[in-house]
Amino acid sequence: MVVDHAAAPEVLFGMDPMMVSTAILIFAYAFIISEKINRTIIALLGGALMIFMGVLNQDMAIKGVDFNTIALLTGMMVIVSITEKTGVFQYVAILSAKLVKANPRALLLVMGIITAVFSALLDNVTTVLLTVPITLLLTDQLKINPYPFLFVQIFASNIGGTATLIGDPPNIMIGSQVGLSFMDFVNNVGLPALVCLIFIMVFFDFFWGRKMVAAESARAAIMRYVPAEAIEDKGLLIKSLIVLALVLAGFILGHDHGLMPGTVALAGAALLMLLQCVGLNAEKQSHKVHESFQSVEWGTIFFFIGLFVLVYGVEVAGVLNLMATKLLDITNNDLFMASMVVLWSSAILSAIVDNIPFVATMIPLIKSTTAAFGGPDAVMPLWWSLSLGACLGGNGSLIGASANVMVAGFAERAGHRISFLKFMALAFPLMLVTIAISTIYVWWAFF
Repeated sequence: MVVDHAAAPEVLFGMDPMMVSTAILIFAYAFIISEKINRTIIALLGGALMIFMGVLNQDMAIKGVDFNTIALLTGMMVIVSITEKTGVFQYVAILSAKLVKANPRALLLVMGIITAVFSALLDNVTTVLLTVPITLLLTDQLKINPYPFLFVQIFASNIGGTATLIGDPPNIMIGSQVGLSFMDFVNNVGLPALVCLIFIMVFFDFFWGRKMVAAESARAAIMRYVPAEAIEDKGLLIKSLIVLALVLAGFILGHDHGLMPGTVALAGAALLMLLQCVGLNAEKQSHKVHESFQSVEWGTIFFFIGLFVLVYGVEVAGVLNLMATKLLDITNNDLFMASMVVLWSSAILSAIVDNIPFVATMIPLIKSTTAAFGGPDAVMPLWWSLSLGACLGGNGSLIGASANVMVAGFAERAGHRISFLKFMALAFPLMLVTIAISTIYVWWAFF
């Protein structure tokens, strides 16, 4: 994104635009971290302040919004919401439980793998929304503590989401801004994500799995479930799977033909809504379409819109150029050192704050270092370091990623409150191990 500093309006009262934009950003982040006010409200107010204070004009604010990211999120939310109605996700979870004969130790492993795979192919927030209720149901039936399962699913969702373009919002943002394809992510961060997944599953099996037991009567109750009964609409299931396959193919092949992921996702959503509405009268079609768009998390969508405007204001004011210069000074223009700073700082900070606003700030900062390091291709290690750090760093605390917050919410509603400090005491050190694995990978793969 080219920043037109000359087009910026005059800041009110003649104040320094760098000071004004930085103050707005800091206050916005402080309120987002505090969780006292909904983050969507804060992001929209912050973006509006950038305009009202004269840091941006309205045309510049629109230019700052990454509509590819918005389209990708909206399209995938519609596709997943329609697919969810078929019951296929519940089918997979119940079938998996039966395949391991409701053995808690094996079930811990299976639910972790299912969560990771779904997170890579859908996205991690959607995945936990679909799988955590099933986990709570199964652990309740088995009369075992759900905490280890929920902990594993948080880690697996963020690790699985690291591996692909669509798996985690930070990757969607990075991919859109840098022009990276689905396979670029698979080829460059898929391997460390797989290694990290293997590590945490082995660790959790040793730490929790080998000690798990369930009464035979409880296991027998699970074995009486009939997976096929979870499927509620076979016709819609076939249509949904066809569209999902086409969308994934579009993600993989579309980049070479100039198709952005957002275009593919919205086209897939439109096609699935069309297939869902075939043969229905106008009134029922309207109901189906309205129902599909009701399932979109509009709060999340507008959070992104406000955030993009907020960060673009800081970028236009020149704050990020200044920070990029400081980064180059600290690392002495050494690309490996810069990659390590990005990897570790993004991991630690993403554990403290939600990784989405952090990544939104880092993207233009890294772009500002491109010329100093020799062009777009030369700085690719920085992008992969940001992806690994932000996505895996989200595992460091309960507020590190949106998926974590979702799991904690489900658990609390089910009467199993997850303690912030108890979670962090184990999660943060484990997150640091996955970042150490990523450090070795970045050094081996790119230097």
